Amino acid sequence: MPKAVVVLASSNRDKLLELKTLLAPLGLDLVPGETFGSIDVEENAESYVGNALLKASAWSDFTGLPALADDSGLEVEALDGAPGVRSARIAADDDGRIAWLLGAMKGHKNRRARFVAALALVAGERSWTATGCCRGSLVEAPRGDGGFGYDPLFVPDGVTKTFAEMDGEEKGSYSHRGIAALLLARRLDDPFVLQYLLDCNRTSLGGSDHEGFP
Repeated sequence: MPKAVVVLASSNRDKLLELKTLLAPLGLDLVPGETFGSIDVEENAESYVGNALLKASAWSDFTGLPALADDSGLEVEALDGAPGVRSARIAADDDGRIAWLLGAMKGHKNRRARFVAALALVAGERSWTATGCCRGSLVEAPRGDGGFGYDPLFVPDGVTKTFAEMDGEEKGSYSHRGIAALLLARRLDDPFVLQYLLDCNRTSLGGSDHEGFP
């Protein structure tokens, strides 16, 4: 069975590997957007789904191929849901984001939080979306070397490890992105959908089977 090429609207290698694993059963050939160049997408929607659709649509228009994007955020009860949709833009890098959150949480006893992720796949005139949520709490100091973003501070309900202390498979079984990927996979698990994605590939790649595609 041929694989449909899908562009990931991100240059984050950790996210690429995570989503490749989560969506592996669908037989998609997920390739990073940087393979084709770079574009700037203004993430100005007020929801995770809205931002994911903005990015997926922009990358699909740019490459002519189906594109997958995600938008995710951490919502902290003590901070009235902040940083929320601004989670990735609250600081320039992961160290800065963690430092911001630790500073904002000083003096707060309520450590409850949840991760939310939305995935959007855009191909031609069609789109599919899914949203996942993982509830948990925040630790007072970073733990673990894996993951990315706020992972070293977040412990999902029912376990004692932070996301950054888990391997990819374990994290995927709990994570917001894992839940969203499972829901999206169910919506895409249809031979007619795969055929539609392959048809989009053939149109964009000049009718080739894309073997050896970067």
